[in-house]
Amino acid sequence: MSQFPCLISVSIICHILLLIVADISLTHASTDDQEGKVHIIYMGKRPHDDVELITSSHHEMLADVLGSKQASTASMVYSYKHGFSGFAAKLSKLEAQRIADLPGVIQVIPNGFYKLHTTRSWNYLGLSSESPNNLLHETNMGDGSIIGILDTGIWPENEAFNDKGFGPIPKKWKGFCESGVAFNATTNCNKKIIGARYFIRGFLAEYGSPFNATAFNDFLSPRDSIGHGTHTASTAGGSLVYDVSYKGLARGTMRGGAPRARLAIYRVCWNGGACAFADVLKGIDEAIHDGVDVISLSLGLDVPLYAEVDKRDPIYFGSFHAVANGITVVCAAGNAGPTAESVLDVAPWVLTVAASTIDRSFPTTVILGNNQTFTGQAIYTGKDTKFTSLIYPENLDDSARYCDLTSPNSTWMAGHVVLCFYKGHDDNDIIVARDLFRQAGALGIIVAKVSSKTLDAFNDDFPSVQVNYEIGTLLLYYIRSTRNPQVRLRSSKTHIGRPISTSVAYFSSRGPNSITPAVLKPDIAAPGVNVFAAYIPSNLSVTSAYVASEYVASAYHVESGTSMATPHVSGIVALLKSLHPEWSPAAIKSALVTTAWTIDPYSGTPIFAEGDKTKLADPFDFGGGIVNANSARDPGLIYDMGTKDYIHYLCAKGYNNTAIGQLVGEAISCPKNGFSILDLNFPSITIPNVQGSVTIWRTVTNVGAVNSMYKAKIDAPKGFTVVVKPRILIFSPNITTISFAVKISTSYKYNTEYLFGSLSWTDGRHNVRSPISVKTEFPELYEN
Repeated sequence: MSQFPCLISVSIICHILLLIVADISLTHASTDDQEGKVHIIYMGKRPHDDVELITSSHHEMLADVLGSKQASTASMVYSYKHGFSGFAAKLSKLEAQRIADLPGVIQVIPNGFYKLHTTRSWNYLGLSSESPNNLLHETNMGDGSIIGILDTGIWPENEAFNDKGFGPIPKKWKGFCESGVAFNATTNCNKKIIGARYFIRGFLAEYGSPFNATAFNDFLSPRDSIGHGTHTASTAGGSLVYDVSYKGLARGTMRGGAPRARLAIYRVCWNGGACAFADVLKGIDEAIHDGVDVISLSLGLDVPLYAEVDKRDPIYFGSFHAVANGITVVCAAGNAGPTAESVLDVAPWVLTVAASTIDRSFPTTVILGNNQTFTGQAIYTGKDTKFTSLIYPENLDDSARYCDLTSPNSTWMAGHVVLCFYKGHDDNDIIVARDLFRQAGALGIIVAKVSSKTLDAFNDDFPSVQVNYEIGTLLLYYIRSTRNPQVRLRSSKTHIGRPISTSVAYFSSRGPNSITPAVLKPDIAAPGVNVFAAYIPSNLSVTSAYVASEYVASAYHVESGTSMATPHVSGIVALLKSLHPEWSPAAIKSALVTTAWTIDPYSGTPIFAEGDKTKLADPFDFGGGIVNANSARDPGLIYDMGTKDYIHYLCAKGYNNTAIGQLVGEAISCPKNGFSILDLNFPSITIPNVQGSVTIWRTVTNVGAVNSMYKAKIDAPKGFTVVVKPRILIFSPNITTISFAVKISTSYKYNTEYLFGSLSWTDGRHNVRSPISVKTEFPELYEN
């Protein structure tokens, strides 16, 4: 499973001055003071629009500290000059301290690293390329929109990036393509890939220079050597490719959410997925300048999270300025589920995406010697194993029966298919175990584990099948009761539709929001399990004699993670932006959240959330629900917000005026009476501490029929009363925006867990649904 997560939105140009000071002394310094480390120096709003003069001022500042222009040039990593102002440089600890004391410098921030967190999914979401009546065709497949992908690069020869039938590049585009090793800007870019650049100086400042392509098995260019970036780019905006499959499975037409949208590639991740802060910030800065409509970021940090005004997570302030410029930022929720409070990238201005399944499975038949047949799950396309010996390590060390505790010296498994049990939750454990079984001579494995539709660990040419504990126990009983137990594993098949229902993926990170519980995160869920998309060639081996023609250009792969869910939403955002170019990032988020599916769109059954115990999904699992693109194009009402609303939010959080001003790039004076976070005009309602009753306010804007009337429909959480005033909203040519109050009361006199409900506005055609999440919380009493 992939580990990447994020995306961005922008509408006003607010700027930040950053300086990353990196001790890139690639020789060996003797003391901490002599070593260079990468830092970000933040100085606030850029003073003017002359980017050359801004860069010159950055060099002058460095020269003053380092003593010469030559030293400044050698130290400089990047100059940030578009969406915000700043620069990255290589400095010793003492030099960084000197810069921190200079007038105008707000903060010096150490460099760090983010980590990286389809043939059926688009039809499942109602965006069939063959149907004339959906958002896909209403927007000419997103033509004119530009999706910025910050990731591991791209494999441009893949047919998913063909530009057949594309018109001229949009005039708003200001970016360019950059040549590098095995990447020719003239031939590898086209009317689909209109921009491709790479940013590696921040990475090299930490790992050493020059770049060792052989050691990293990588290219010093926008070319993808990992596959993650190619996969996410094709999912968001890949062109139509007919009759493709993954080893014969998942056959169909592969395409992105916005097949005619243009792609702008910003390679910021290297060496298996290390994404330096300095490089990610440079990618965001250039994307703002270049004119993208949406930024897709499938990367992030781990819990515990930094506060939104803390410059140690540059995605927060980079995305703030992107959103202020009207660019929607889409971020992955993370892959730390099903643990509560594990959701990442929770700033209210970004769109945070959880991962769900689709109605496709890969049944794999397990036949016992007594002709009993069971169905497991795998992506196994190898040969039928025929009947062979099935064993379970009954008389060995107890640990041997658990897949992840198997010893590499376990010669007892040679020549057998092995049944083992797995109690953990990390697919990487199973992958390691699978390889150990293979090395020890096993002919296959059957892994009994908590049921999950994620099959990354069972995608191999070595026979490996996942079954649940119930089936695993029945297999064990068969082994114990049979003198010569036999088993036969058949290759996997593709099944679509009934009886497969939708669920939130086991790995998908969950709410509540650990920074601000009153802001619901994740916002939305989208397909992120066993997603089929473009990939790098499987036989890739980087050498100095690399020749592109040696590799299969159009390779495809199945991947899982919120990294895969994120570009699904990014592609839909590109479609919505094409249809409604005037909509703000908040308006787009509102349209998605309030129209999302909360029941399976095909079966009508509830949506569940995978976990140690599968349960009904709630807003902390999937936000508003599963993304419903066709309804989002005409939501009826939207909950809109802008920079001023986010400033009110930051004030309500209690951050001081200086910290907020540094983030937004202008002097801020928070009102003394204050603004309640509960009144943030979010398309959801979350109250973590109801005591008696709480009244909150929301404002909706009519984007449907000019003359319309909406009535409130309430599904109150159990034990709570929800009263809305007014209960009827009447819109006209003169009244397009209306505010209303929501009073939530409870008779509970003790602390509860979160309970869930909803508030919907309906005019008979639209159903504008806001999820409600509430719990009671009283001061705890302690005896002296």
